[in-house]
Amino acid sequence: MFGQGFLHRDGQKIVDGSGKNIILRGLGVGGWMVQEGYMLKTDGFAGTQFKIKSKIEELIGTEATNEFYKAYLKNGIAKRDIDSLASWGFNSVRLPMHYNLYTLPIEKETVAGQNTWLEEGFKMTDDLLKWCTENKMYLILDLHAAPGGQGMDANISDYDTSKPSLWESDANKKKMVALWVKLAERYKDNPWIGGYDIINEPNWNFSGTNKNGCDEKLNAPLRALQLEITKAIRTVDKNHLVIIEGNCWGNNYSGMFPLWDENLVLSFHKYWNYNDQASIQDIVNLRKEHNVPIWMGEGGENSNVWFKESISLLEKNNIGWAFWPMKKVENIAGVTSVTMNSEYQKLLDYWKNGGEKPTPAFAKKALMQLAKNYKMDKVTVKPDVIDAMFRQVQTEETKPYKKHNLPAKVFAVHYDLGQNGIAYKDNDFVNYRTVTGNFDAWNKGYAMRNDGVDIQECKDKSSVGFSVGFIESGEWMQYTVTAKETNFNLDIRYANADETGKMTIEEESGKVLATIELPKTGGNAIWKTITVKNISLKKGSNKLKVKFEKGGFSLNYFEFKKAK
Repeated sequence: MFGQGFLHRDGQKIVDGSGKNIILRGLGVGGWMVQEGYMLKTDGFAGTQFKIKSKIEELIGTEATNEFYKAYLKNGIAKRDIDSLASWGFNSVRLPMHYNLYTLPIEKETVAGQNTWLEEGFKMTDDLLKWCTENKMYLILDLHAAPGGQGMDANISDYDTSKPSLWESDANKKKMVALWVKLAERYKDNPWIGGYDIINEPNWNFSGTNKNGCDEKLNAPLRALQLEITKAIRTVDKNHLVIIEGNCWGNNYSGMFPLWDENLVLSFHKYWNYNDQASIQDIVNLRKEHNVPIWMGEGGENSNVWFKESISLLEKNNIGWAFWPMKKVENIAGVTSVTMNSEYQKLLDYWKNGGEKPTPAFAKKALMQLAKNYKMDKVTVKPDVIDAMFRQVQTEETKPYKKHNLPAKVFAVHYDLGQNGIAYKDNDFVNYRTVTGNFDAWNKGYAMRNDGVDIQECKDKSSVGFSVGFIESGEWMQYTVTAKETNFNLDIRYANADETGKMTIEEESGKVLATIELPKTGGNAIWKTITVKNISLKKGSNKLKVKFEKGGFSLNYFEFKKAK
């Protein structure tokens, strides 16, 4: 019998203490305890955290580096972040942990086999759990960077190839077991701990030929370690779910059966593949065959279309999910984006290209500003991503991105929130690269919004910093506006380097209000205004569709002016 209030397994379902089916709707706070280079724009020269730290230390010294990391960890996740996640609709948080915040690496232990416990990681976890509890959210502990590192994909687990990996060191394995026992002892009585995700994305070739373990048939060391950890946890904690992962970034379960505990969940990760039933059927089959719940513990880094599609698919199959990540520098494919300050860009340029070395004072200032930019009140919240994850999975209705009370300027990038084909139509809108073998940019400008609409930076004198570009024939966008008048003149601000473009503006019924040709302006950054007179709207709400009959141009804004 599981403790009252704890999430636990009921056959193939995850249920709460009262037996109610629970769909976990979560977010992984990646990049906080474990830095990955691609999140900090250092992946070209420093993908793992230890390499990132080394680059920083080289510029500003050990003391200032420690000061930076203290600020980075303090600002990375705070109460306001968790309050925000709860308000947006998330009911759980997945915490990717680095073991070195909880205990020393084996090579730094003064006595071999000893475990020195560090308060920092436990305090951070305690605080996060407190904030989750206040919001009635489940916290799932995920050992993202295990002692020694658990995968050939080194950046994920901060794996240093010059040292013994998890799989090559009994001391590392023992430390990992001891860490999980320590965590279980600490949190055994807390029902807001949703579960223990005991090893993130193992990817290791034990006996196969694929270096990431994707062709392993037995996975004997992986099964043995997870079994040992589960049994060790159960010596102190009988209540919590234990979440296991297969090889090959969590998805290869060959050799992992039979299962060894009555309160297990199988996790799988889902990136850049189709969102049809076939994409999850293998794990669904394992759920049925072994009578065990399944959970999509990580997925993301894709378009809003992919988010909506995948969540609809998963929830239709009673599968919970945790998307990735929360904070990343200059990110469109997440719920927030961290602004990259210009000084930090200069550090990136130096690390990548060499040249004059920044002074320690300059570098420290750049890094401390970046750390400050991680505060929740400094990041840019992405309403379109949140809308796709929660509202768009429930309805096809569109919603204004911003209120437009005419007469006024309507910036092209402020088209309605909603699904592709309903709020907008774009020809490229998703990345299925693990299936197709091609990286497809769903937003060619990779800026501002995460839909298929291609948005780019705009330096026109009057703009919101972005414009719609890479416009192709047959695409369109919808704008919900509220008209105080009925007759308007319309200024269209555009740039066109090539042939004359053509667009129409239609009302919701399909009636064409205007057909506009957009002659060449002389370049993609040369903006001109063309005026269309006597556009008739009805008073009150109007849904206007801007259709591109012939693309090749860019749009900054439409300005509706009262016709005289």
